[in-house]
Amino acid sequence: MALMSDMTLAQFTEVLGSKAPIPGGGGAAALAGALGAALGAMVGELTLGKPKYAAVEEQMADLTAKAKDLSKKLLALIDGDAEAFLPLSRAYAIPKYVTGREEELERCTLLAAQPPMEMARLVCEAIELMEGFAAMGSVLAVSDAAAGAALCKGALYAAAVNVKVNTKSMTDRAYADEMNGELDRLLAEYGPRAGKVFEDIYGRYA
Repeated sequence: MALMSDMTLAQFTEVLGSKAPIPGGGGAAALAGALGAALGAMVGELTLGKPKYAAVEEQMADLTAKAKDLSKKLLALIDGDAEAFLPLSRAYAIPKYVTGREEELERCTLLAAQPPMEMARLVCEAIELMEGFAAMGSVLAVSDAAAGAALCKGALYAAAVNVKVNTKSMTDRAYADEMNGELDRLLAEYGPRAGKVFEDIYGRYA
């Protein structure tokens, strides 16, 4: 399977809007998160080396490196999500009378839930970084931290629903509940944190 992360934006968007099973909401969430983290890194790059921000140079360099790493990891999850979803789509096509169908569906459902869960965790890390970019970044670029936070918040919510659609059908309810519990905690904490970054910066231009 060709890497979707190697597609042009036009190609990716065209396939996303088609009947093709991949990419879907998970791939779109990963891309949004990757873009959000990259915007944070841009704020860092535009701040580094400026005498006015010399006092936060070391912290900003650390934030920037982490944001770039997160962006790469999220971009890779576009393909990771697709690779995990395809076995599930094939499992659903197995006739119901075939022995072992339910076990295969459960195995594939557990597999399909992993990439969007990892996306959720990673975009929460990116939201934490965005708080630093917002607080210490160049005033000439800080609006991009707001944009990054907004994209990361959207990515978090998009990833979350892709986790939930899988945990809903799991027969291992203990595992599903554990995953749902972690997801609910991330949404409850990081959704508002991303929103605050955006609102605080947005308010500066009132």
